[in-house]
Amino acid sequence: MIQTIVVAASENNVIGIHNTLPWHLSDDLKFFKKITLGKPVLMGRKTFESLGSPLPKRLNIVLSRSAIELPEGVLHFTNYQEAILYLEQQETPEVCIIGGGVVFADTLSFVNQIYLTRVHTVLENGEIFFPILDCKQWTKVWEEYHPKDEQHQFDFSFQQYKRNQSLV
Repeated sequence: MIQTIVVAASENNVIGIHNTLPWHLSDDLKFFKKITLGKPVLMGRKTFESLGSPLPKRLNIVLSRSAIELPEGVLHFTNYQEAILYLEQQETPEVCIIGGGVVFADTLSFVNQIYLTRVHTVLENGEIFFPILDCKQWTKVWEEYHPKDEQHQFDFSFQQYKRNQSLV
């Protein structure tokens, strides 16, 4: 099963401030939807709460060590390995890990690829961060630059990384 991280991060790897995204980039939201639609999305409790409701047309999976109340159809697992075992038993071809910072840090060593929207700004007040990628483990295989405009307050680039095969 392909295990994919989908994330947007600033130049200094900020992904969240006050449990929200620090920007609104409509093209990034469209890109996120394109990558994740029809696939299970796996996230931590705080990320799920920040969404406000389950993402439609995707199996929503929430990781939390605590018992939590979730809407019907949203699955809960206490750890990543349990969730992956369940998905493998369902013969799921790909899962998208969508946050937050702790979940990214805990799953980075397991994933095969990363779709990173690199937001070209530095945020000094960041509270939640994406881990720094080790260039020995990851290769950037694709990048598409987008300049800021009326709908996008920052320049940004869509990037795809694949784990180097010799390390799998």
